[in-house]
Amino acid sequence: MIFETMDQLRKGLDGVLEIRGDDVRALDENRLRQSLVDDLIYTAVFSPREEIRGAARWLIRRAGAGIGILSASIQPLYEAMGRKEVKGFTVPAINIRAFTYHTAQSVLRAALKGAVGPVIFEIARSEIDYTKQRPEEYTAAVTAAAIRTGYRGPLFLQGDHFQVNAKNFAADAAAEVKAVKDLIWEAIDAGFYNIDVDTSTLVDPGKSTVREQQKLNYSLAAELTVMIRDLEPAGVTISVGGEIGEVGGKNSTVEELRAFMDGYLAELEKDGERIKGISKMSVQTGTTHGGVPLADGTVAKVKLDFETLEKLSEAARAEYGLSGAVQHGASTLPNEAFDRFPKIGTAEIHLATGFQNIVYDSPNLPEDLRKKIYDYLKANMAGERKESDTEEQFLYKTRKKGFGPFKKELWSLPSANLEAIGKELESQFAFLFEKLNVNNTADITARFVRPLDVPLKKPSGL
Repeated sequence: MIFETMDQLRKGLDGVLEIRGDDVRALDENRLRQSLVDDLIYTAVFSPREEIRGAARWLIRRAGAGIGILSASIQPLYEAMGRKEVKGFTVPAINIRAFTYHTAQSVLRAALKGAVGPVIFEIARSEIDYTKQRPEEYTAAVTAAAIRTGYRGPLFLQGDHFQVNAKNFAADAAAEVKAVKDLIWEAIDAGFYNIDVDTSTLVDPGKSTVREQQKLNYSLAAELTVMIRDLEPAGVTISVGGEIGEVGGKNSTVEELRAFMDGYLAELEKDGERIKGISKMSVQTGTTHGGVPLADGTVAKVKLDFETLEKLSEAARAEYGLSGAVQHGASTLPNEAFDRFPKIGTAEIHLATGFQNIVYDSPNLPEDLRKKIYDYLKANMAGERKESDTEEQFLYKTRKKGFGPFKKELWSLPSANLEAIGKELESQFAFLFEKLNVNNTADITARFVRPLDVPLKKPSGL
């Protein structure tokens, strides 16, 4: 159900949750897991009243904290990877676009079964818009999923590709940078203690030296890093990621890595302070976000440059103490590719479109809803269709934009359909966790990551 009034919301807590100042105590954890959390998250997402949504989100986050579910930074683990104290696995970073509450449960069920430690839940700046999920909602959904599955421990929430749009930057640099800064502020308030700043769109290949090509990239990345350090909660060191090459562009080089890092570190030390910098570096090695759809809607096989990825990861660790390189746009790679990432020392891998494809291609997604979404895309996204696109290519490239307008319909699927799609997703998550060698890493993560309970002020009216 969706609580309609604040009074109804408060009454719904009776015997299950108790509010004590700015904290929440679970009186009946079983009832919280089995029923109340469902009502709270649907209220947090779909209530027409902003104050009710905010109250439900606060209750979820504080109830989670009360039973040991805490937003956390992966920074200490990545520092250990940079010191080569920890190795042999690649951290999966999962973008959830569809029914986040239910999909996150699939992730966490697979993680619990495999004793997985580091798994990141992330959402990109662009995804926030087209999936209609602000950071606070995303945090609430993932936390609710943790409560529902019985998960305990750190939740790694990440802003993925908090990207400066090159076109907008050219038109009004100050306004575009402000938009990214505002989003960073919002995300940190929501418990995102991992932020990937992406200023790689500003790399200028027309400049004569690599350092000059990277200058705007590293200068603005440093500026955003300083802001993040100013905003991070006391006792928390947010894991910040940088990027040297736009995904879909030319492959990155070690020379570019050095040019960025040397310039970036110099910028951070301008005022005489030693400010902690990034923990990882995103690079380009031949992938494209979403993959390249062929005329029949299938995805072309990509030749990923593993040799370059390995060299970049090693240089990042050996020369700068980073955890390694980050691989984007990887979820549509062939299954046989994934076990290579931990073998060559890849720190983190970003996965999104492959899970979206499972949802859209599932026999458990009602055909009438799929057709309704596709008809919407044909009517509203026609301007994104290239003359050379077949209908299958067009739908493949645009169907990610169906999740926002049809969010309520997707979340409201019959429970049998949601459960069946959830099992399909869980199977893929379990496969990836095995291939990335993160099974049985929970103890390693616990050794380095000790999340803090960051205070969160109670909304008025509760």
